Amino acid sequence: QTHGASTVPGFSSLCSPRSGGPQPSRDSAGPGTLIMATGVQDFNWTEYDRLNEIKGHLEIALLEKHLLQEELRKLREETNAEMLRQELDRERQRRMELEQKVQEVLKARTEEQTAQQPPKGQAQANNGAERRSQGLSSRLQKWFYERFGEYVEDFRFQPEENTVETEEPLSARRLTENMRRLKRGAKPVTNFVKNLSALSEWYSVYTSAIAFTVYMNAVWHGWAIPLFLFLAILRLSLNYLIARGWRIQWSIVPEVSEPVEPPKEDLTVSEKFQLVLDVAQKAQNLFGKMADILEKIKNLFMWVQPEITQKLYVALWAAFLASCFFPYRLVGLAVGLYAGIKFFLIDFIFKRCPRLRAKYDTPYIIWRSLPTDPQLKERSSAAVSRRLQTTSSRSYVPSSTPAGLGKEEDAGRFHSTKKGNFHEIFNLTENERPLAVCENGWRCCLINRDRKMPTDYIRNGVLYVTENYLCFESSKSGSSKRNKVIKLVDITDIQKVGASPAFPLSPFGFRNKKASVQEPLVFGAMVHRDEAFETIFSQYIKITSAAASGGDS
Repeated sequence: QTHGASTVPGFSSLCSPRSGGPQPSRDSAGPGTLIMATGVQDFNWTEYDRLNEIKGHLEIALLEKHLLQEELRKLREETNAEMLRQELDRERQRRMELEQKVQEVLKARTEEQTAQQPPKGQAQANNGAERRSQGLSSRLQKWFYERFGEYVEDFRFQPEENTVETEEPLSARRLTENMRRLKRGAKPVTNFVKNLSALSEWYSVYTSAIAFTVYMNAVWHGWAIPLFLFLAILRLSLNYLIARGWRIQWSIVPEVSEPVEPPKEDLTVSEKFQLVLDVAQKAQNLFGKMADILEKIKNLFMWVQPEITQKLYVALWAAFLASCFFPYRLVGLAVGLYAGIKFFLIDFIFKRCPRLRAKYDTPYIIWRSLPTDPQLKERSSAAVSRRLQTTSSRSYVPSSTPAGLGKEEDAGRFHSTKKGNFHEIFNLTENERPLAVCENGWRCCLINRDRKMPTDYIRNGVLYVTENYLCFESSKSGSSKRNKVIKLVDITDIQKVGASPAFPLSPFGFRNKKASVQEPLVFGAMVHRDEAFETIFSQYIKITSAAASGGDS
């Protein structure tokens, strides 16, 4: 008791006996000593409550500052006053610079005129010479402009015009027309790819045999490039004849004419919606395939899988050394022969024998084994989950309080009500009990910004979470009306408030569906803020999803 009394400033002077009176013995323990000890404990608890209230007020001030900054930012974004002020400053600076330049030019001209004024006789002679020189120079300039003026104008630099393309509004008719245009534009490319695949698959044996013989003969004699150029000229010649009205159709694969649907003038709302869904699905699949190809190429060159990129690395070194030590004719012959054999023979065998292709087709194996970015994320998340499972299986949870927790954290985590049973305090049913995580509650303070009275603005207490409710118990004795019980279903928004570097015990808050509550309720001065937030948020998601599924059923 003597040690506890000495910790309070000014308490030793109050408890010291007077100089003239009798000195009581230290071993005597009377009723005055017990009263003194209870007074010290009450003094300590009041000081602790005062510190909590001061901490709550500081967090209120920080929260008010944060909210005012958000409102100021929104007002600035709506009015664009800052942008107008900046433009006004730039225009003012530009006007001042132009005025200064005009003054400098006028001053320089006046100085030149005063310095270049000759005598009268000399001025007349000079005027005649100047007229003759000006006449000759004007004729020379006129002749030069007539000859080369057009070319000089072509090389004149002009500022680039930034034209903004106007976007057309969404229209079902326009969407259908664009789809058909895209299909017609891609038809030559798709036909060319079909013909190439038909040659490789030996769809027509005679055509593929003739093409293989011609190609290998051209590569052997070094005529591969002239062959491709001749095919391009032949294609353009056939297109010219088709444009002139000739009916020429040459294709290995017979073309199948698709039925053309007549355009509908008026579409219903359901037909328009279905059309948009079809286009969105096709665009989604097309963009997905393009993204897979680009991501695989990127991962191939970024050493995401070193065993695959190593093969490419070795192949590039081999090609580099071959190009350095062998003549280009020999290298081109080898590449051309390999490409012809691969395209006409090896691919045909691999397509007809899938198991053989899966074992020995190296490019196919490399391309199939290359991962995309979503696959990499799935692999990393699976690896992390396996690592967490192994660590959790090796570790155990102690039954006692961790040694690293201080007295304040211990009090903040393990604070239980002493006023009675839980369901009696909050007027709930007996099956509503706190969750296992918050069985003893979290010590915190409630910042109710909707209240105007200082006594109701901030309340110290304990927060509990049950399966369906969020319960706050006020720490003041005899204040059961100050307790709060909120249904988790009535919560519309729950979020954390930004962490402050000065106060790590940053609050979190939520909004309620009730019309009487205008401002969000905020819980601050909580040691285990993140744990409480995760528990409340997970239980909120669970309850709202269950209510939504029940409403749908």
